[in-house]
Amino acid sequence: MYQLRGSLESLDDLTPALWDAGCTGMEERGDTLIAYFIDRCELPFDGAWLEADDTDWLAAYRASLHPVTIGRVTINPTGAALNVSADQIVIDLEPGLAFGTGQHETTRLAIDALQRLALRGKRVLDVGAGSGILGIVAEKLGAIVIGVDNDPQTVPVALENARRNASSASFQAGTLEAITETFDVLVCNLFAELHDALMPQYRLHLEPDGTLLLTGILAGTGQADAGERITWDTSSGRESLVTAALTREGLRLMRREQAGDWVLLEAKRSNA
Repeated sequence: MYQLRGSLESLDDLTPALWDAGCTGMEERGDTLIAYFIDRCELPFDGAWLEADDTDWLAAYRASLHPVTIGRVTINPTGAALNVSADQIVIDLEPGLAFGTGQHETTRLAIDALQRLALRGKRVLDVGAGSGILGIVAEKLGAIVIGVDNDPQTVPVALENARRNASSASFQAGTLEAITETFDVLVCNLFAELHDALMPQYRLHLEPDGTLLLTGILAGTGQADAGERITWDTSSGRESLVTAALTREGLRLMRREQAGDWVLLEAKRSNA
């Protein structure tokens, strides 16, 4: 197990990286956060590896999960039967070692944003697909979906989740450079630094007038003027890095949504 000073709240910006590295569960112990792994790995944090006891922490983590409803979509990582309305989309999810159970603000922001779009018949690319949750949601909303992740361990999880939900979304291991098609929508739940590095590829893979959904970004702060227009000071988070990259690539920022300390940015590629 891996120990870090802090809490789930104070280390919220690090937890996606821990899941991506293969974390199987987390818990707070006093003023420390404990992350559980099957095997040790290289982590770019100021923490320490400790010997774990024989508790089944993966089972404990799964027991802590609960269904999450975002608009018309309910994510069910428990396997329990749910009593929902007929028009509700229920995604039964086995997270495995992949990040994405609907519990985190970034996932919820992305699911909400996908529901705002008219996806029927549109081509969607899920970048950093993880458990496949966003790609499966997009497919259930009528899209034709491909998901890609550079961690080959996540792909079987995503494919199994697609099978479990009778979804035609497909998933593959690799990078954006290996994808040759263009898409109407890209949904990318990564980190600000990755968004910055991948922005040229995002633009290349977007159809003219295509939509780019970016989350996993630490928010800045904002205030409203007398006309209720909000001016955002992004210097306190990672948002400025992403907005600068959007400008650099000629992508237009259309919408901003925030949940907790996290933000989703919706941008468009021009017709040119």
